[in-house]
Amino acid sequence: MAEMIGFLGTGKLGLPIAQNLLSAGFGLKVYNRTREKAAGLIAAGAVPAETPLETLSTGGIIVSVLADDKALLALADEEFCRALGAGVHVSMSTVSPVTSRILAERHAAFGGELVVAPVFGRPAAAAAGKLWICASGPADAKARVKPLFDAVGQGVFDFGDDPGAANVVKLAGNFLLTAAIEAMAEASAMAEKNGVPRGEMLKMLVSTIFNCPIYVNYSKPIIEGDFGEGGFSNLLILKDMQLVQKTASDGRAPMPIVNLLCDRYLSAIAKGRADSDAVSLALGAAEDAGLEW
Repeated sequence: MAEMIGFLGTGKLGLPIAQNLLSAGFGLKVYNRTREKAAGLIAAGAVPAETPLETLSTGGIIVSVLADDKALLALADEEFCRALGAGVHVSMSTVSPVTSRILAERHAAFGGELVVAPVFGRPAAAAAGKLWICASGPADAKARVKPLFDAVGQGVFDFGDDPGAANVVKLAGNFLLTAAIEAMAEASAMAEKNGVPRGEMLKMLVSTIFNCPIYVNYSKPIIEGDFGEGGFSNLLILKDMQLVQKTASDGRAPMPIVNLLCDRYLSAIAKGRADSDAVSLALGAAEDAGLEW
């Protein structure tokens, strides 16, 4: 059996990642605030932990897939970093690059290393082991955790030693993704108002000049009006777009489109759609055009 590793966060994305690690032969010691979410993993052989500290072994590997910066910084406090010691913390959360740099300094104080490894891919892609992984951090630590990446992803892109670099790439990707959703939402409303069914228009465009995964995959729920709870909620994507805003401001890089996206998602949440999928921007664009879905 491969090395026993700790795992923190078995939500919509973390759960299939952990399942693939188990399937690859890794031992897992898991913790989640809602223990029921880890029940399937425990039934499959993972060891339950009562606290995050119980998942750690000195000099070992810990993987975290947490919701936001606050949760990650609260988890990896001085006691946590001391307990891990000269081990490796793999952070797969979508957080600010500043947060990752702070976290790397905390671990370094006790001889530990941080590998930042946010991913592209929805829960279904995670379950299939088809995630795309962006990695940054010390080269030796990245080499040590490569077998983990091989178990959960279809490819790794290395962005160097700066722990925040992978977060910058992840935020840029999520910005481009949501900008594409907003563009399809607006185009769909314009088409409908002019007598062209959105489905006919989008099917033509995504099979020709916009034939790429983001447009193809995200056009389907817009065509079908499927805006239920998905793997990418409005609440989470607003958090990401606000991180893009802050990162752009810190780097003095104007991004006017992200300001629009933040307002769009804030409006969706205000209308009671916090848990709806990110493609529900199409509802907002339709409402602005006086359309009923």
